Amino acid sequence: MSKTGTIRTGTAGWVFEPWRGTFFPSGLVQKKELNYARHHLTSIEINATFRGNQKPESFAKWAGETPERFQFSIKGPQLVTHIKRLKNCEDALAGFFASGPLALGDRLGPFIWQLPPNLSFDPASFSTFLKLLPRDIDAYLALAGKAEGGKSPPYLDANGNKTFRHAIEMRHESFDRPEVDALLREHNVARVIADTADNPRRDLTADFAYCRFQGPARPDAAGYGEADIADLVQTLATWQQSGVDTYAYFVHEDKLHAPANAMALAAKLGITPAA
Repeated sequence: MSKTGTIRTGTAGWVFEPWRGTFFPSGLVQKKELNYARHHLTSIEINATFRGNQKPESFAKWAGETPERFQFSIKGPQLVTHIKRLKNCEDALAGFFASGPLALGDRLGPFIWQLPPNLSFDPASFSTFLKLLPRDIDAYLALAGKAEGGKSPPYLDANGNKTFRHAIEMRHESFDRPEVDALLREHNVARVIADTADNPRRDLTADFAYCRFQGPARPDAAGYGEADIADLVQTLATWQQSGVDTYAYFVHEDKLHAPANAMALAAKLGITPAA
C-alpha cells in the first residue's frame, strides 16, 4: 500500500508587526508569538538565515517551542544566492550548514534557496551548486566539517537527522526550460511553486512539493479568495494521495492575510495543528 503524503501549511516567518492585533492577540509579547503561531500553523519558513547565519542555541530554542510533527524550512543565505550567485560557494555553504540547523532535530524541514530575479540560468554553476547540496547526513557532516572562521565551532550533532530536502526558487525566465527540470529531478530538488500569473506552473521535480504562494495565478487577483483556496485544496490533495509531502507557505504581497490563508487551507484539508 502506498503511503499518503503529509501536508504542512504556514507562513514565511512569524515576526511581522501588522500581525499584532490581527493574527496575534493584542498585547501578546513578542517572545510568545512563535508559541501562539504553532497552535495555528504546522510549519514556518525561517527567513532570518537569509540575512546571516544563526546560532545553534537559536535553532534549539525554536525547536523547543514547537510540537512534534511541526517543521521549519530554512532559507539559504544571501551570501550563496545573491552575493556569490551560486559560484565558488562551497565555503559559504559549509559555514551555513555548520551554523546549527541540525539543532532543530526532527523539526528540520527542507532548505529553500531563493535566487535573485536577475540571476539567469548558467548550466555549469547551477549543476555544480546542486551537486554540492547534501542529501544525507554523511554528506552534510562532511561539508559542514570544512567550515572555517565561524564565531563558534561547527555544529556537527546529527540529532537524528538522516536525510535532507532542498527546494529552489528561480525567478528568471531562463530557468523555464526542460534542461533545468532534468537537473532538478536528477538531484531530487523541488522547483518552488509560486502560483502567480507570470509563473502559474505546478510541476513537481522532486519527491516532495514546496510552495511559496504569491498569487493566485490570475491577472486580476487581489488575494486568495475561497475559490482560490478550493483550487489549491484540489491540487494538494491529489499530490497527497500520490504520496507526495507538501510544504505550503503563503508569502505573497498580501502578507497581512497570510496566516488566515494558511489556516483556511489547512481547515479545508482537514489538517489540525497540535494543541
